[in-house]
Parts: sequence; structure tokens; C-alpha cells
Amino acid sequence: MRTKTSTKRSRKPAPARPAVDGLPSPAARQRFRRRLLDWYRRHGRDLPWRETRDPYRVLVSEIMLQQTQVDRVLPKYLEWLDKYPTFHALAAAPVDEVTRTWYPLGYNVRPRRLHAIAREAVERYGGELPADETTLRSFKGIGAYTAGAVLSFAFGRRAPILDTNVARVLFRVFVGRGAPKSHAMRRHLWGVSRAVLPARHVFDFNQALMDFGATVCVARKPQCLICPLARQCATYPFNPDAERA
Repeated sequence: MRTKTSTKRSRKPAPARPAVDGLPSPAARQRFRRRLLDWYRRHGRDLPWRETRDPYRVLVSEIMLQQTQVDRVLPKYLEWLDKYPTFHALAAAPVDEVTRTWYPLGYNVRPRRLHAIAREAVERYGGELPADETTLRSFKGIGAYTAGAVLSFAFGRRAPILDTNVARVLFRVFVGRGAPKSHAMRRHLWGVSRAVLPARHVFDFNQALMDFGATVCVARKPQCLICPLARQCATYPFNPDAERA
């Protein structure tokens, strides 16, 4: 008499279903957070503005880093804080002197705006930055990205960010095709940035997004072969034709 044996076929887990609103599914968000934070804890860059939670110092670093490479900002950041250590010190300085101190970072509207922010912070808020997005964005020169950076890096708030590097990472991993610089896509990527934010470790997560876009998921020759996000990346293997301007 032959005995009947039952065999079970191993099944791959069903892929996570995307959310109705086009944002990453909860499972995709969790994988992304875990892999990105693991990468950052091993490879994150040691930068002086990551050692402070002072809103003034965070703001200075963020404005200096706009359209300027990190290696050019590093010496100027330290020099600037030595000369203008607080909003009060910056607000009291003549604007022409402030602009000369900024040299050679370029884009000289930035030191003037930073000086104006310092004066407003001193006059209206006792030399402090407010800790809410609406008030932060009322300062001329503080937009959505800078407000999110200050809220998350200085105040520990769960605030999304979206600069050029972050947008590139989120577009490649979660979208894959289309015009990444279009207004509609930017609005969508803001939603993705908000959706993938973890409940904890927001400082590390947002720093990791920027670092990853600056060092691995770079514009022209991304390092896809060593990318920890490759398995869930919508553009892997990278094809520049998929990113229509």
C-alpha cells in the first residue's frame, strides 16, 4: 500500500500593494527606512553641523550648502561661526562686512538674506528661531526645504525635506520614469518624502537621504552596483533616458 505524501511548494511573498494615492506602501516605506539608516550608520559623513542642534548653526549650514559643495562650505562655516556665533552677533554686523565674510562662496544674496533673518529673529523673537513651520516660512529666505531642515535637525520635529539630492533618490527609488523636475512631480515627491519619514530617528533619516544622494545616488553615474536600495529601486539598472527633463 502506497502512502500518500503531501508536498508544499514554497511561495514568494506577495509584493506589497501600492497605496491608493500613489505613495509607497507601508512595507516599501519600512524597507526603505531600514536600509537607508543601516547604510548611514556605516557610511554617513562626519560633518560639523551634524554635531549641533542649535537652530542658528543649522540655518547657517543649510543656507551655505545651497548650490555649494560641502568641501567649499566646511572652512567657511567654521570661520563664519567664529566671527558671528549667534543671531545677535550677525544682526549687529554691517551687511557689507557680512557679504565680504561670505566670500568666496558666491550667490551673494544668501548672506544678505541670512543677515535679514538674523535681524528679524533678534527684533521679533529675542534672537531665537521659532519652532513652527508657518512662522519659519514667514522669514524671507526660508522656504519649504530650509524650514523642514531646521525643524528636523534643530528641533527634532518629524518634518520632510526635499532638495536636489533627496528628490533624485526618491524619484529613482519610488517613481522611475517621467520628468523629475516638473512641478507636478515635485509636489508628488514632497508627498513621498513626508510618507517615508520614520516616527523616530528623523535627524539621522533626513541626513541619510541627503548623504545618499550626494555620494551614492549621484546625478550622472550612480553607484548602482553597491547600492543597498537596488532591490527596491524603480530605476535599477539605471537608465538616464528614463529621467526626462
